[in-house]
Amino acid sequence: MSWPLQHLRLAARPVRSWNSSIRYLKCGTARRNGTISAADLKFGQPVYETHPHILGPGEVTPGISALEYAQRRDSLARLLPQNSVAIIPAADIKYRSGAVFYEFHQDPDFFYLTGFNEPEAVAVIANRSSEPVFHLFVRPNNPRSELWEGARSGVQAALDVFNADEASDIGKIEGELPEILNGAEKIFTDLPRSFQTSSQFARYLSGMPLRASNGIAKAFNESTGVVEPLRPLLNQLRARKSEAEIVNMRKAGQISGRAITDAMRRSFSKEKDLAAFLDYQFKINGCDGPAYVPVIAAGQNALSIHYVRNNDVIRPDDMILVDAGGEYGGYIADITRTWPSSGQFSTAQEDLYTAILTVQRQCVSLCREDAQTTLDKLHRMAETGLKESLKQLGFDMTGGALETLFPHHLSHYIGLDVHDSPGYPRTETLLSGHCVTIEPGIYVPDDERWPKAFRGMGIRIEDSVCVRETSPLVFTTEAVKEVVDIEALRH
Repeated sequence: MSWPLQHLRLAARPVRSWNSSIRYLKCGTARRNGTISAADLKFGQPVYETHPHILGPGEVTPGISALEYAQRRDSLARLLPQNSVAIIPAADIKYRSGAVFYEFHQDPDFFYLTGFNEPEAVAVIANRSSEPVFHLFVRPNNPRSELWEGARSGVQAALDVFNADEASDIGKIEGELPEILNGAEKIFTDLPRSFQTSSQFARYLSGMPLRASNGIAKAFNESTGVVEPLRPLLNQLRARKSEAEIVNMRKAGQISGRAITDAMRRSFSKEKDLAAFLDYQFKINGCDGPAYVPVIAAGQNALSIHYVRNNDVIRPDDMILVDAGGEYGGYIADITRTWPSSGQFSTAQEDLYTAILTVQRQCVSLCREDAQTTLDKLHRMAETGLKESLKQLGFDMTGGALETLFPHHLSHYIGLDVHDSPGYPRTETLLSGHCVTIEPGIYVPDDERWPKAFRGMGIRIEDSVCVRETSPLVFTTEAVKEVVDIEALRH
């Protein structure tokens, strides 16, 4: 099968350049009598021409266009001082044992700026002239390596598909990076400072020859530029999501929510069976896979916030706490639901669940720009609401009772990471485009201080929410949470 050249996005695709003008990229793929064979189109990740069931025209990754990636790099370049350089490495391949590797997961900052989903790569954005330059170092095509590891995109695709202004073999970084850094007044990166005087960069570029990492260290040593953290600048860009990102997160939330609701309809006797069911449902319904290792906690296992053993039995009178979500196009859904194994709440289970749900609904309702609130303010509101409700249920709330019963924060930012934009303050006023979780929970230790009916009970309710101007957009509304709705699922 073949396509005429004019059908290929790569042949002539407008992409916004650094100066906001329009440029057209020429296809670098082998041409045959005016056509390109589908068999010749091999890259290290899906592209529209090879995987139209995953990507739309103009998209580099699901839902995110080449233009948006260019705009993101443009936005970062505008934040960089003149005569400065930003360096963003790709993630390592991580090994669990010997040659057995974990599934590759790209560094979110690198992915956010490039859409490139292979290891052993470095993005460099240099603001050294009137137009900043995006340089992408990648693995070259290598038939012998690709026989074992699968296709690589290669240097030409770094130009044609990922829109680098300049592209190079990662093996040449030793000689080329010093030239890019030469004379730069500031170098922005989030590599450990020890990298400047050692070869520890090899930990970030798995498989790169050691001499190359030494060359990078040498480039830092020889540079007169001041090294500063890149994280604060990237947080400014990543904290508020674009409309395309919001669409992806809504899709992840919708698929994940429906899977969790479907799980509530069923009876499971083992935590691992429930975990396997959700993993399958996420994937079969369109997610790339799970967004994180799920918590499937029956009974007192729910008292551990990050319980992930998921290997216990589920008893008929247990409450089941599930913290799970899928990932779509790199964007995650984060959901927690708690429900009775039997399908029917006991009086005590319903009382504690309703207290938490009431607080959760109140906090979700304030995830809007015109509320002029912050995550810390919402947390304090949740603490007040939970404390009053627990008093009414007979809890002794003196001393540090609330810290014991509600030991975590109400919320965190979400996006490409489960805890997105690390270090972005919870004191920032919530604005349209901020995406967060709202997740109050109560975890009652099995000891005599607490009312007997609630001992050993752990309940958390969590939704992924996008802040809008006048009302919240709940990404995960398909996961039911009202008592009447949960109980109705078994009838």
